[in-house]
Amino acid sequence: MSERYEVGRPQWDGERIRALRRHLGLTQREMANRLGIRQQTVSEWELGVYNPRGASSTLLSMVAESTKFKYRAAPSK
Repeated sequence: MSERYEVGRPQWDGERIRALRRHLGLTQREMANRLGIRQQTVSEWELGVYNPRGASSTLLSMVAESTKFKYRAAPSK
């Protein structure tokens, strides 16, 4: 397993998610469709109502890496 997914596992917050979506040139609905989730979920992530966890967080990291989106691991809260 890659070191990047251990202690320094990225913590996706609203600002990072919005930046990734804009990097991809997608609307919230388009991003939701590509991730297989509801548009409302993307909106709630971006507003900070919820943060993605588990598989959602991993999927966002995979998308970010495959599209050369620059992001860093944030300290866990």
